Amino acid sequence: MAKSGLADRLYRGEANLNIVGRRRTWFLVAGLLVLVAIGSFVFRSFHLGIEFSGGTQIIMPASVGSQTDAQDALRRAIETANVPADTQVTAAQKLGNGPTATYSVRTSQLTQEESTAVKTALATDLGVTSDKISDNRVSAAWGGQVTRQALIGLAIFLVLVMAYLVVRFEWRMAVAAVSSLLLDLVLTAGVYSLVGFEVTPSTVIGFLTILGFSLYDVVVVFDKVQENTRGITAGSVRTYSEATNLAVNQTLMRSINTGLVALLPVGGLLFIGAGLLGAGTLKDLVLVLFVGMGLGVLSSIMFAAPLLATLKDQEPRIKAHNARVLARRSSARSGDVAPRGERKKVVAAKTADTSVPLVPDDAPVSSNAALAGSSSPRPGARPSGNRNTNRGGRSGGGNRPGGGKKRR
Repeated sequence: MAKSGLADRLYRGEANLNIVGRRRTWFLVAGLLVLVAIGSFVFRSFHLGIEFSGGTQIIMPASVGSQTDAQDALRRAIETANVPADTQVTAAQKLGNGPTATYSVRTSQLTQEESTAVKTALATDLGVTSDKISDNRVSAAWGGQVTRQALIGLAIFLVLVMAYLVVRFEWRMAVAAVSSLLLDLVLTAGVYSLVGFEVTPSTVIGFLTILGFSLYDVVVVFDKVQENTRGITAGSVRTYSEATNLAVNQTLMRSINTGLVALLPVGGLLFIGAGLLGAGTLKDLVLVLFVGMGLGVLSSIMFAAPLLATLKDQEPRIKAHNARVLARRSSARSGDVAPRGERKKVVAAKTADTSVPLVPDDAPVSSNAALAGSSSPRPGARPSGNRNTNRGGRSGGGNRPGGGKKRR
């Protein structure tokens, strides 16, 4: 017989990965990661893009050299143009490929006169015409509007998700799912802060996108939990946490496969497009998607389901059911419940002839008692001594009364 694979054993509960049973470990890990993310927010903050912080963006052709060369050239131009020395210059970012590729370098907010002077000095230093150098001035107010609209959209999304989950499942599942979504957002933002990528409008779009993916995975797991726990209080086989753990095992391979299928193209954009090919416009979006989707799979399995089991275990009905299941197992281990073989003997004895008294197997039995038991008539049966073996009560075999022979 062919050996079943891991996916089959997970679905049937044979692999029995104890994920929900180790909920304290997952909660501790999640708490530590949240503390690291908050620490990054406080001490490293975010590297806001020009759309959010405001400033001046200088664009020059990539033919001037490397990104470091472009950044150094802009610093020299700022000094030549007598721009204030505290003007900040960020790292150069490459846009596009081939002959049309350019470098984008952001500086602090410059006036129109300062920007013109910097462009002239930069063109002279690089040996290019002035029309090859361009600038863009962005106000921080626009970034504030984008942030405000994104927060409003996030709030509306969470309210709608909460309402849907309450109607589809129950409020405890809604709380667990939304908590998982918030954890996914906080940890993704922490990774973004630690890496130091610029926060751009593409980043905001990526954050809103991962919410839908994380919600999908949580709903898949919770739907299986609801199926396994429907009418669970009517039996005494599994506790609610054990039924939830079985649901997680049954949906584990599906969650992993879905996550891999989604992460492969995003990872290709991140590591090949942004990393090898230098497509800087992609990295702001794909980093959020890659980290958020991966954390969404993990949080739905190791945080949302254990949190749901913790909330349900506080419900009086489920608490009483869990206590009944554990008490039954404890009594079975202590021997209060008859073994399966003894229960079969009792059932067989109840269905046997009730006229014979039940005698234990190891009780001494006398020969007279055995004979008496073997010769005892059954209720309603004729005595064997008076039973006539001939039909009609006739005696003498085939002869008629009086000795006459039967007429043929």
